[in-house]
Amino acid sequence: MRNQIRRRRVVTGLHAAQLQVDGQDCLNFCSNDYLGLAAHPDVIRALQKAAETTGIGSGASAYVTGWNAEHQALEEELADCVQRPRALLFSTGYQCNLGVIQALAGRDDHIYSDALNHASLIDGCRLSGAGIHRYRHADCTDLAAQLSQPVQSRQLIVSDGVFSMDGDRAPLPALATIARQQDATLIVDDAHGFGVLGPQGRGSLAAFGLGTRDVPVLVATLGKALGGFGAFVAGDDDLIEFLLQRTRTAIFTTALPPALAAAMRASLRLLREEDWRRAHLHALIARFREGSRQLGLPVSDSQTPIQPLVVGDEARAVALSAALQACGFLISAIRPPTVPAGTSRLRITLSAAHTEQQVDDLLEALDKTWKEEIVRQD
Repeated sequence: MRNQIRRRRVVTGLHAAQLQVDGQDCLNFCSNDYLGLAAHPDVIRALQKAAETTGIGSGASAYVTGWNAEHQALEEELADCVQRPRALLFSTGYQCNLGVIQALAGRDDHIYSDALNHASLIDGCRLSGAGIHRYRHADCTDLAAQLSQPVQSRQLIVSDGVFSMDGDRAPLPALATIARQQDATLIVDDAHGFGVLGPQGRGSLAAFGLGTRDVPVLVATLGKALGGFGAFVAGDDDLIEFLLQRTRTAIFTTALPPALAAAMRASLRLLREEDWRRAHLHALIARFREGSRQLGLPVSDSQTPIQPLVVGDEARAVALSAALQACGFLISAIRPPTVPAGTSRLRITLSAAHTEQQVDDLLEALDKTWKEEIVRQD
């Protein structure tokens, strides 16, 4: 249990590619700020300017007096970005998944959930009261077999677009086909794909050429590629109107600060207009993967910014993380219960804010610490 205890690190100043954590200067390779927008000057200025006119808080639920013109504009711009009729804004991604799943499924319904879905999806399924069926990770054959059993109620398929601990992508075209064949509703949480994948960063669905008919319910976050805070669900008019009336986690919570919504609008503009960020990010991913292969590191099959190096043993993962931090590289050791026993890992995440030299320096540090740990274990 000692190697499973979590603690919080204290960051001083900007949360960026270079940061000071617990008083130590480090290169940050465990952030979800994939496009390097969390500390972008334009986003900061948008927050500051809006705060002068809207204040620092919304003061109420969006359904009372908390809804601001900045919220409305952000919703409309998010819907336009993912090319869907409407979007519904939430204060957090966790709230969004809990609320959406509970609104769409009840005790008489059945949910088919990927075995490696994010905790917020898992909890949303549990709290809905629906029957839950876990299918093997990304295994469409297993999913189809489970769905072939006749039921007299609503069926939902729930999956991440990009899986947060492995960085692999869900087989979305196949999931959409199965959903269509079985008259099931497909819900995709594209938290780690939105902003990173697809034309203009529209996400995993756009990368596969899938639309609203293929995936009726799209969830994404503002806290990763956009570098901010909040989340949204996007779909057709009927879906969003239904969720607007029924989603308790949106109705009974304080709305996002309007100034933050303004900042997210600025971040969204950068996400859509500056394709060089995604190009640079994917070049760094390729560079890291090739360097890892040359060094004999256990690189995964991930083609996304999430690059896990599976260690296996919890104590070894913790020791490697500590050794890397001593060298000035901040990388989290991910252990059970976040991942299954025996699959503890270093979860490395890359950002457009990193340079090629910083990735090369990381590879050098990984090679050194990895070999030293092997010698120590032997």
